[in-house]
Amino acid sequence: MSPKTQKLLKWLWISLIAICITVYIIDPAVFKNDTIAAFISKFNGYAWSIYFLIHLLRGFVLLPSTPLIFAGVILFPDQLIWVLLVSLIGILGSSLLIYYCSDKLGFSSFFESESKNIKLIKEKLSGKYGFYYILFWSFFPIVPTDIICYVSGALRIKLPVFVSALLLGELVLCSVYIFGASYFIN
Repeated sequence: MSPKTQKLLKWLWISLIAICITVYIIDPAVFKNDTIAAFISKFNGYAWSIYFLIHLLRGFVLLPSTPLIFAGVILFPDQLIWVLLVSLIGILGSSLLIYYCSDKLGFSSFFESESKNIKLIKEKLSGKYGFYYILFWSFFPIVPTDIICYVSGALRIKLPVFVSALLLGELVLCSVYIFGASYFIN
């Protein structure tokens, strides 16, 4: 990819994030569980497709999957296993897109630095316990999983290690969210 195209993609990506942040600042209710559920429900027979598509694309604008997962519980209260499966497949798809696009967005050049912090990150994620760092990062609900996806792609972490750690961490987290939320809603 030419540097000009890469720069264009990077600015397009930054613009999308800026738009989402602006919308969030102006009207935070847009990103609430109920609002997302109401939006998806407007698509009647295509609700599952829209739900999946939003899951797939949300990583590019750094929107957390949590409100979307809760929206799935609200929309499909009798199909929680499907909410879990669609959420996991959407998160995995989004994460893989991020993993592969991180280089195209120029993140690899950021990690070419020889600073101590960058070396430490490379060493930890590429080392013996890299799987566990990715697993705990994807399981820990306070930190955005998308960041570890960008970093893993930029550092070219082995794909099987990345995918298995991410899926295991997200499986636990999504299960807790989905079945826990269902318990409290019902």
